[in-house]
Amino acid sequence: MLYSYRRCPYAMRARMALLLAGQPFLVHDVVLRQKPAQLLAISPKGTVPVLQLPGGEVLEQSWDIMAWALQREGLAHWWQAAQTSSNLEALALNDGEFKRQLDRYKYPERFPEEPATGEQARSQAALVLLLPLEAQLTQHPWLGGEAPCATDLAIFSFVRQFAAVDPAWWAQQPWPALRGWLNHWLASPLFNACMVKVPAAQTVLFPAPAYAASPFLPEPPAHHPG
Repeated sequence: MLYSYRRCPYAMRARMALLLAGQPFLVHDVVLRQKPAQLLAISPKGTVPVLQLPGGEVLEQSWDIMAWALQREGLAHWWQAAQTSSNLEALALNDGEFKRQLDRYKYPERFPEEPATGEQARSQAALVLLLPLEAQLTQHPWLGGEAPCATDLAIFSFVRQFAAVDPAWWAQQPWPALRGWLNHWLASPLFNACMVKVPAAQTVLFPAPAYAASPFLPEPPAHHPG
């Protein structure tokens, strides 16, 4: 059972990894104002995603869920390519300083005591992560090189959130490789399957029937050689 929230970027990457694993799983869409007692009993922190395995083991971090899903036969590249120093650094920046600045860019009203919100936070977020990603994706179509890896999944949902704050501004930035990478993930069957709506506070089997036999890999984005 995966306790999830549809729009949470941490939950998105967990769902995408589990879909890639090819094993149907249950998703319970959590109402954040009224968290289920079952979730709090196995994970008192009450944040999503949380995966309870059939044997009772509980995974409370999205990266741990991804590791469990992707370290299996046929998916070796997805996990191994994510263990390079550059990809581990990108993940740490994404989950750390980039996420911090993203929150201040998207929700400046939540940080009235901080002057560096809004456009300043946007600039800092771009400097911390987006410019390095553009440089990396100019050399190869994926963060995993010639094929995607867990880092692509882990970072994608946060870049999606950043781009959606001001789509007109995003479209004007000189980041063709990064935009192509994002657009291909957005159009992928994997992302569409991940974003199937689950009625609030209900449990649904994933993948949805329409996606049960779908190939989840997107076509590679256009390569922009450096």
